Formats: sequence, C-alpha cells, structure tokens
Amino acid sequence: MAAILISEVNQVITVSRMIDLAWDADPPARARGVVHNHVHRLRQLLVGQAEIATRGQGYVLLADPCAVDVNRFRYLVSNAHEAEPRTAVAKLRQALGLWRGEALADVPGERVRRTLGIGLTQARVAALQDLGSKLLMLGRYGELITELTAWLAEHPLHEELTALLMRALQASGRQAEALDHYHRTRRHLKDQLGIDPGPALSETYLAVLGGRSAAAPPGSERPKAGPGPGPGPGPGSGSGPAAPYGSGRPSSPPPSVTQLPPRIADFCGRVREIVALDQKLDRLPGPDCVVLAGGGGAGKTTLAVHWAHCHKAEFPDGQLFADLRGFERPPMRPDTVLGMFLRALGVPEAKIPEPLTERSALYRSLLAGRRMLVLLDNAGTAEQVRPLLPATPGCLAVVTSRRRLSGLVVRDGAALVTVGPFAADDALELLGNVLGRPRLAADPAAARALVERCDRLPLALRIAAARLMAHPDWSLGCWTGKLADERRRLQELSAHDADLSVEASLYLSYRALSSGAARLFRLLGLHPGPDVDVHAAVALTGRELDRTRRHLAELCDAHLVEEQAQGHYVRTELVRIYAEQLVASEETPADRDLARQRLRDHAARYRPRRC
Repeated sequence: MAAILISEVNQVITVSRMIDLAWDADPPARARGVVHNHVHRLRQLLVGQAEIATRGQGYVLLADPCAVDVNRFRYLVSNAHEAEPRTAVAKLRQALGLWRGEALADVPGERVRRTLGIGLTQARVAALQDLGSKLLMLGRYGELITELTAWLAEHPLHEELTALLMRALQASGRQAEALDHYHRTRRHLKDQLGIDPGPALSETYLAVLGGRSAAAPPGSERPKAGPGPGPGPGPGSGSGPAAPYGSGRPSSPPPSVTQLPPRIADFCGRVREIVALDQKLDRLPGPDCVVLAGGGGAGKTTLAVHWAHCHKAEFPDGQLFADLRGFERPPMRPDTVLGMFLRALGVPEAKIPEPLTERSALYRSLLAGRRMLVLLDNAGTAEQVRPLLPATPGCLAVVTSRRRLSGLVVRDGAALVTVGPFAADDALELLGNVLGRPRLAADPAAARALVERCDRLPLALRIAAARLMAHPDWSLGCWTGKLADERRRLQELSAHDADLSVEASLYLSYRALSSGAARLFRLLGLHPGPDVDVHAAVALTGRELDRTRRHLAELCDAHLVEEQAQGHYVRTELVRIYAEQLVASEETPADRDLARQRLRDHAARYRPRRC
C-alpha cells in the first residue's frame, strides 16, 4: 500500500484501484478492510513526516513531491529538457543517480511491480537516451561509452541505446567494436525474441559500415559542394567556410528537416476540420496560422499529425514539430523550443544566441523564402506560441491547444478550428477499425451505447477498445454495462497509465484554471443534468453575476463547458461525472450543503406557478 500511495503522491487513489494493484489474482472478500487497516498503520508510521488523507472513495498521501525519489527524478528530467546541453547532462546524471536497482524491486506483488514499475523503467531508459544524445552532441564520447556499456551489459536487447553506443564508438575511431555490438545485439534479438533489428538500429549499422559520421543521426549528412544546382555546403560541413549566423540570413539555406511524429493507421472522420485546414493551405503563400482547439482527449494531435503527413509534399523545405507541454509543469519555454529548431535547421550550438528575441529573429530569417510547416502541439498560451510563428510567405503554423488561444486569433490573425467529440458514425467507425467490424455487428445496440458512454471522445473510445482487445471473451454488452455505473466510469476508462486515462486528461485542464473558475467547475458537480444557466451558476457559487460570467467564459475556453445559447451551458457526461467527484473530495460537507441550499432557493424563486 505504501508503494502505491508514494508512487502517486498528492493524487487521490481510490480503494478499488488499490485493491486492483495489490492482489495479483482475485482479491479476498475482506480486501477493503485490509486496505483500511494498512492505511491506518501507515498513518501511525508517518506521524510528523507526511499525512494520508481520506478523499471521497480513496486516499491521498500529502507530502512534498520532491521528498519522493521518483518525483525528484521526474522534476530533474523535466528541467533537463529546458536546459542547454551541458547543464542538461548534469541534471540527467543527478536524476539517474537516484536509482538503486530495478524499480519497486523489493515491493511484494507482481501486479504492483508490473503496473507501476514498467512506466518508471521506461522513464529511466528515456532519461538515459536523452543523456546519451546530449553527450554525443557535446563530443564526450568516452563518458557515453562507459555509461552505455554498463547498462547494455544488463539490458542487451535495447536497440536505441545500442545505436547510441555504436555512434559513440564510431566517432571515437572504434568502428570494429561498433559493428561487433550490432552483430551481438542482432543475435540476442533473434535468439530471445525471434525478431530482426528495427529501422533505427539497422540504419545506424549501415552508417557505421559505410563510414558516414556517427555523431549525427543516419541520413542527416548534408550533400557535398559541387557544380550544378542544389544547396551548397552547410555550416560546419568541413567542405567550405561556415555560413555566418547572426542577425541576417545565412548565405546557405538551412537543411530540410522532417520532425513529424508517426501517424496512426486507423485514422477516421474529421472531414469538417480537414476541409478547414485545406482552406488555410489554399491561402498560402501568405504567412498563416491555424489553431486546433478542443478538450483533452479530443484527438487534436492525431488530426494535426495526420493532416501534416498528407500534405508533406506541399512543404518541401521541411516540417518542424515540438510538444510545448503547455499544461504540464513546467511547460516548454519558447527559447528552448527555438534552440531545438535552430539546431535542426543546421545552426551550430555555439552560434545560437541566448536572448529570446535574437533566437526568434534568426529562426524567422532561416525560414524566409522557404515553404515549411511548423506543428506546435499542446500549447498553453498565446505567449508561448508567438515567438515560434513564421513571419514570411510560404510557411504554415498549425497549433493544437486545450484553449482557444484567442490572443493568436485577435493579434496574429490565426484561424480557429474547434475539435469536438466525434459524430456518432465516426465513433462507431473508430471502434470498428480497432476491434473489427464483426465484433460490433454482433451487438450493434451495445456498440452505439458504448460510444455514447464514452462521450464519442477519441481517447475514451481508444481506451475502451484497448480494454476489449485485452479481453476477447468480454461482450460489448458486458463492457457497456460496466460503464453504466457512473461511480466507476472514469476508473474503467483508464489504461492503468497516468498518461492514458480520461480522468488524468481532465485533471490537466482543471489544474490550469484560475481558483475562481476551478471552484465553479467543482460546484457545478452539484447541479443535476448536463446543462446549467448562468443564474443557477451564480446561485451555486454565491458570487456576483459578472464574476460568474467571467469564470464560465474561462470554462468555455478550456472546453470544460460549452455555451449553447446565450447564458446557457452544457457539459459532457464524463465532465459532469468528473465534477461530481471533485466536489465530493475537495469541498467540505458544509460548503456543499450551502451551495445546494442556494440552488434550491434559486429554483424555488423561478419555479413556474400553477394557475
């Protein structure tokens, strides 16, 4: 129990989830009592150090997050993303130094280790990859070789880290050792998993075998200078003088880059939004920007990446991509993103200016006269995006956000495209793409009920489909019946991963609200039904009309409510259920009772009288 609470410090964990994690097989009949007893003993042990509070149907460990190693690790890794390479190396080393063996190795219970430990191990490997990339960038090959050799001795099947080690060995003049590591890994993969190396490791092998520079990813080498058309030598290419990077445009064009994430194969729907994006493309070559705004889990990123791949040919000079992490803590800073973009565009590290304004000016100079797509995902504010917008004809910026980013629309002329839930037919198509048409055809009524209980939200639909794929013996009717219980619906719509649950997605939007809007959102959980008018909202909060309208506008901007008619707002079922859980766990019984009484008094004043 302690491991479960500590792994998600300051987050409410329901008793049901604790039971699911604690018992590998069927839990005992008195499982809830066992959990309560364990929590009671933990409270006694933690007196004066931390507090375990009861919240609704679960518990939360209240403590300084950085007092827990796993949170300290995440904090350091997050800070490293924003730092320049040398500082990032120090932070990543500090983060990785917190590890002592495998995650949760001494915790009893296979399910706890599997569910909570896998994500931690993946984060550790990702940090090690990031450290390796930074060391490679800085030319510190000896350190990198030492780090990776030790890790791969225990994890010989990790292809990405093997590729990094090969690049470091080749850059150190040890080509034979690099090739030997490849063949050794290939044999391990074949013997233990029955597979061949993936594309990244295979490309690294070909690069090393061909003597191409292993200090850069395969395929990133610039063409050599020569007669005839085509770009000349790039900066630092060694085949001519480096192009001057300063306030003006360099004498050689930047290299083409392709940073788009992979698109999903079963994309469907979104005809209206795609038409809107196509119309923006038709307006080029004027500089342009479009904002795809919608609630968490609406599929904004999936749509943007799909559309970008379909139109790569329209942007022959490249596509830039950045996850701005606008609703995470901390978000990506614009100067950090500009540094990433400038490096991708061929600017040497030493030539990247420090001030944000100078980075933005150099970035726009490099894009001048080119046709490039800039995909800025998960933006938090207009201020985070504005320095990253191209300023010359031929480029298009596509921004995704949970907010409408009205500042970009008003000041920068951006177009706004709202990405809402799927239409019912598109939601059914997505389920059919994932589960197969025969499974839906076996019970079409249950399939229709399922998409409605998922609010036709792509994230919820994919999670539901994943759960059904994991249990081929479950019928659609059985699974839909599980979701009928509103007290468990959000819990069921979870892939048991903090990043893959409807509740976690809603929490990110809720956390970004001002305190007044957050309180209104919670109190709306006391209002029956999906729709509410502004005067009922005033009654719930006990605040004046103008302030309540501002807070409702903020909830609309965050796509937590939608204004259907002036002064009338609606919520989806999942949002309503989440608000009900929040008001039960975060408002005191006295405050809830007062809000309900104000709402009853309001209803009595406006109840139609009988003749």
